[in-house]
Amino acid sequence: MTSINTNTSAMTALQSLSAINNSLDETQNRISTGYRVGAASDNAAYWSIATTMRSDNKALGAVEDALGLGQAKVDTAYTGMTAAIDVVDEIKTKLVAAREPGVDKTKIQSEIKELQGQLTSIASSASFSGENWLSIGTGIAAGTKNVVASFNRAADGTVSVGTIGVDTTKTKLFDTDNTNGILDGARTGTTVVSTLALTGATTDAAISTMISDVDEAIGLMTTAASNLGAAKSRMDIQSEFVSNLRDSIEKGVGTLVDADMTEESTRLKALQTQQQLGVQALSIANSSSQSLLSLFR
Repeated sequence: MTSINTNTSAMTALQSLSAINNSLDETQNRISTGYRVGAASDNAAYWSIATTMRSDNKALGAVEDALGLGQAKVDTAYTGMTAAIDVVDEIKTKLVAAREPGVDKTKIQSEIKELQGQLTSIASSASFSGENWLSIGTGIAAGTKNVVASFNRAADGTVSVGTIGVDTTKTKLFDTDNTNGILDGARTGTTVVSTLALTGATTDAAISTMISDVDEAIGLMTTAASNLGAAKSRMDIQSEFVSNLRDSIEKGVGTLVDADMTEESTRLKALQTQQQLGVQALSIANSSSQSLLSLFR
């Protein structure tokens, strides 16, 4: 039946054109934003996952920064420790030389005193961001210094922060509060490396005890340097892992929500063509009722 009140063809063409326009708007939005899932209404599950993972990735960025700061602190302490080992080696060499008959021990003591001053300077200078792991004192107690190393999300959604610890009780060379550092504390033979002194009356036996105690201090410093080196190596590995993990998470989020621009551009061309045909079809449907006028002429 042909009716002037109800144009079924025009209604069908209009519905089709409206659907095409909606799809065209959606495609253009994806192209302009670059996202296939840009809001919860697009895909609630994917949007929720992507939002959570983006938040975690920001936290990992903070972890990466914390690791960089921790690496700098460890590296500063390690550099100071190795420099101090070299100086204590020199002190041991001077003490060995003092065992030679006829040697002027007071002159050797002058050299040792300068080396002891260098040790104090090294330890006090090995500071980064207000922290010194070689020289403790003025109310700053030695203990485990923790560096943020990871951000973890368990299967049940709970989060936790992992750390790498460095025990400064084993790295401190000086402790002005307790005088029990490696260099300002008494060793087995009661020698204090930072204050030992030779005089003309110092016996060979006493020098031998000093040499033994200085060697003990070198052993403790070597162990401390090894611990610092191991911590630095672990932080380097963790830092690289966190960087790679952030890249993997970003890639995974992109797979969930990013738009395929090649696919979207192809769809855009097809929808633009459909839109033109839809407009043409609606125009034809609207004009079909005009043919009824010829019946009344």
